[in-house]
Amino acid sequence: MSRIISYSTADKADVLGFLGAAGNLTSDQQRILDRVRDRAQRSQRELDRQGVDWGLSVPDALEHLLAGHASSNAEYAAGAYYQALQHIIDCNASDPFELGVYSKPSTFFGLVDEELRRLDVSADLLLHEHLFSGPPKEIPFPIPRPVDGPHIGMLPLAKAKPAADAYRAVLDRMEEGFRYDVQEIAEKLEAEHDEWEYATKNIDWYTQDTLFFSITG
Repeated sequence: MSRIISYSTADKADVLGFLGAAGNLTSDQQRILDRVRDRAQRSQRELDRQGVDWGLSVPDALEHLLAGHASSNAEYAAGAYYQALQHIIDCNASDPFELGVYSKPSTFFGLVDEELRRLDVSADLLLHEHLFSGPPKEIPFPIPRPVDGPHIGMLPLAKAKPAADAYRAVLDRMEEGFRYDVQEIAEKLEAEHDEWEYATKNIDWYTQDTLFFSITG
């Protein structure tokens, strides 16, 4: 089954501000939370339509995260927690864009990492590590990671241009089967960098600092 990788930009602190914050939200956060809850309910309806049962509903998973825990013992509860967290990210982020569609993204980007490593690209700029990094490490409680997805990844926006430059620098020496995808990704990373750089300098309320990736089936 093909997987869709999409991305958007957000202030990581805005996302973290909802976790464990039940009952202490600002009016702006409460307005955003209303949208998050609506999305959680809609995604659960779609899961029900597909006959998918994670043993924990997405709306209930969301309430757990707001309360500051992810303690369900259901076998597949990790999927519900990641889906709920993705809704929090989405409602605090820019409009999403598609990075690409891949039949086996973990395998493909693992091979891309090997190729970039062979060409001496810095380890902190490798793709797979960021695409499958998981949610922010600053979350003050553990969230189980789903085996089959959905998956969440992150790249600091400050690394977008260095990554794009590093990929372009080795394109002509890269195995041909990777060149098109890596060039496309470099272009998208540079576009995000340009927007981030402009907004940081010219928009006083702009605080976005993270590129969030979402990998769904």
